[in-house]
Amino acid sequence: MVLVVIIGAVAGAQVIANTTTISDRLLDRTLPASAEAYRLQSALVDQETGVRGYAITADPDFLRPYTDGRQLEQQAAVRLRELLSDRPELLADLDAVEQAAERWRRGYAEPLTSIQAPAQARIAGTATADRGKNIFDEVRAQFGPQNDGLSAALAADNDALNHARTVRNAVLIGLLVIFLLAGVTFTVLVRRLVARPLRSLADSSLRVAGGEFDHRITPHGPADLAAVAEAVEDMRQRIVSRLDSSRAQEAVLQEQRDVLDAQAVELRRSNAELEQFAYVASHDLQEPLRKVASFCQLLEKRYGDQLDERGKQYIDFAVDGAKRMQVLINDLLTFSRVGRITGDSKPVTLTDPLEKALNNLSVAIEDTGARVERPDELPEIIGEPVLLTMLWQNLIGNAIKFRRPDQPPEIRLTCDPDPEGGWLFTLSDNGIGIAPEFAEKVFVIFQRLHTRDEYSGTGIGLAVCKKIVEFHGGRIWIDTDYTEGTRFCFTLLGTEIASRSAELASATQGATS
Repeated sequence: MVLVVIIGAVAGAQVIANTTTISDRLLDRTLPASAEAYRLQSALVDQETGVRGYAITADPDFLRPYTDGRQLEQQAAVRLRELLSDRPELLADLDAVEQAAERWRRGYAEPLTSIQAPAQARIAGTATADRGKNIFDEVRAQFGPQNDGLSAALAADNDALNHARTVRNAVLIGLLVIFLLAGVTFTVLVRRLVARPLRSLADSSLRVAGGEFDHRITPHGPADLAAVAEAVEDMRQRIVSRLDSSRAQEAVLQEQRDVLDAQAVELRRSNAELEQFAYVASHDLQEPLRKVASFCQLLEKRYGDQLDERGKQYIDFAVDGAKRMQVLINDLLTFSRVGRITGDSKPVTLTDPLEKALNNLSVAIEDTGARVERPDELPEIIGEPVLLTMLWQNLIGNAIKFRRPDQPPEIRLTCDPDPEGGWLFTLSDNGIGIAPEFAEKVFVIFQRLHTRDEYSGTGIGLAVCKKIVEFHGGRIWIDTDYTEGTRFCFTLLGTEIASRSAELASATQGATS
């Protein structure tokens, strides 16, 4: 009997110690790490806001959030490395954020903030503000993987804690039942003299096993039975002590979760305000550009006979630059709207968006003599018709633009079932092609492989295509084995798969809320 008590006490202490260890890890490392990651990201956003304000206004007061943000960032990064020292995958996410932030500071913030003269700073800030935002978007892009990794770690620790609690309760209840059965067996084997004390012990044990952990077990009867009762009571007291500690820690964990949820809401609000700021700023930039172009054209119209060829050339340069800037702003707005400002997704037969895209490109197709080979019918998917039309128009327009000078464009579109589910599309042309080493670079915003004198454009089109495809649950790439021109490959989810994904997302969101 004594051996059973010892084994039970050891087993109970082991499972409770395991629960406490997991709870301590969640409370002392994972949750603080999530909070420090929020501090780090907020510090970086404050830096970008300060530099953007300085770039636009040349007011040195805007640099205070930048310098304060750098100090907070360094403190948060040091603390994060301490908390995540045993999790290399989360340290890698932190390194990615820090490296992207360093590239932003080195390539944009530090050169800009080093300009001291207000007039010069204003000129530099106006010319580079949008470029700085786009560089900082690379930093913001690293927030998602870092938050996802920390959320996954938090979920894993919570799952481990819940599992440990379940095992703990099962073991403790099992131990109590075992003690009860041992007591009953002992009663049968000994004299009837101990029946009443044993019944009292059994009743008390059952009450404890039923959840009345505060019920005290009072020893009665012979010395051996009293020793068992005392051992059970001692174990009960340890269980009660550990349970009280666990409940207190659980309350602290809940408080930390509430704080973290509030911080997440604040971060989403801050990001939404930044997006709105970028949207309004981009619109406000177009009006001065239109005035520049209009007044330059009016100047040429009224005083063209008084200008020499160089003066007319300068006016042409100004008008062309203003128009190209308007195109760039419109392309940036299009890029920012993809996946953020859209209509409701619905079943779409891809033939209709393709027809609209070909109709929009009819003049270019006729002027270049392009020939488009395509299936008569394309499958149905769940998506945004406007975005899908933009996808076809950008890809086909790309094939027409980058054609060989000595032959008309030949464009071939295919559609096949994707082995991984959904549909696999290819769009091949006989143009100048893309070198394999640039196969991924072309999908990055503002990346151009040719000068504007050779080919027009802003370097945003393929980045928009990638964003549209990923918004519809697919991926896009270049087939580097194709050497007769360029072959774009991309996948889109079929109607059935997309519906299941949407139902799963809705169910997950409902369960979370």
